[in-house]
Amino acid sequence: MNLIVETLKAVLFGVVEGITEWLPISSTGHMILLDEFVQMQMSDAFMSMFEVVIQLGAILAVVVLYFGKLWPFKKGEKGKGIVSWVKTDTMSLWVKIVVAILPSAIVGIPLDDWMDKYLHTAPVVAAMLVLYGVAFIVVERRQKGRRRARIQNVELIDMRMALAIGLFQVLSLVPGTSRSGATILGGILMGCSRAAASEFSFFLSIPTMAGASLIKVLKFGQSFTPGELLVLGVGCVTAFVVSIIAIKTFIGYIKKHSFEAFGWYRIILGLLVALYFLMK
Repeated sequence: MNLIVETLKAVLFGVVEGITEWLPISSTGHMILLDEFVQMQMSDAFMSMFEVVIQLGAILAVVVLYFGKLWPFKKGEKGKGIVSWVKTDTMSLWVKIVVAILPSAIVGIPLDDWMDKYLHTAPVVAAMLVLYGVAFIVVERRQKGRRRARIQNVELIDMRMALAIGLFQVLSLVPGTSRSGATILGGILMGCSRAAASEFSFFLSIPTMAGASLIKVLKFGQSFTPGELLVLGVGCVTAFVVSIIAIKTFIGYIKKHSFEAFGWYRIILGLLVALYFLMK
C-alpha cells in the first residue's frame, strides 16, 4: 500500500463528504459513486467504517459554527442555584433534537446491517436521487407565491414539528435520499423557512452521525494500523475544513434562492448514475 497515495485519496473523500453532507444531494450516494472511480487500497471493513466516521469532522464544523446556539450553559448568578447556569431555550432545543432523532434510531440501529447489504447499491441510489429531486422541485414550485413561512428560526420549532421532521429523517436511511434533504424537505412542508429547516437539519446531524460513527467503530473494533489511523484522521480533518466553507456558502445561498437547482442536480446525477451502471 502506498500511504501517500491513500492519504491523498482520503483528502478527496473528505472533500466530497464535507460538501455533500450539508447539501440536499446525498453524501452516501456520492460516496458510493466515488468508490467506483477512486478505490482505496483498504479492507472492505475499514472502508465501511471510514465512509461513516469521517462524518465526525463534518459534525465538528456544525459545533464550531453554531456553538453559541448549541452550548446550553452560561455563567450563573450567586445564590440562584444551578438553574441560573442553564440556558433554557438551548436546553429546550436539545430536547427537541433528541425527540427528532428517536425515529431514525429506532428503525436504523436494528436494520443497519440489512441496509448495508441490500440497499447500498447503484440502482437504489439512482432511484432516490431522481425521486427526491422531483420532490424538491414540486415542493418549491408550490411554495412560490405563498406567504412568508411562519417558522423563521429553530427556536420556534415545537415538539410536534420536531417529531415530524424526525420521521422524515427515517426516509434518509435509504442511500441516495440525503439526510439533510429529507429533513429540510420535511421542515419546509411543516412550515419552516429554508434557513430554519436547514439549521435544524444541521443540529440533528450531531447525535445522528455521532451515533452512526460509534456503531461503525464498535463493529470494526480497536485493531487500527498506523496507516489506517492516518487515513482516517486526514479524512476527518478535510471534512471539517470543507464543511465550514460549505455550510457558510449553503446558508448564504438559500437565503436568496430556492432548492430547485438542487432538485435538477439530483435528477441529472441520478440519470447519469443509472446510465453508467447499465452500460458497465
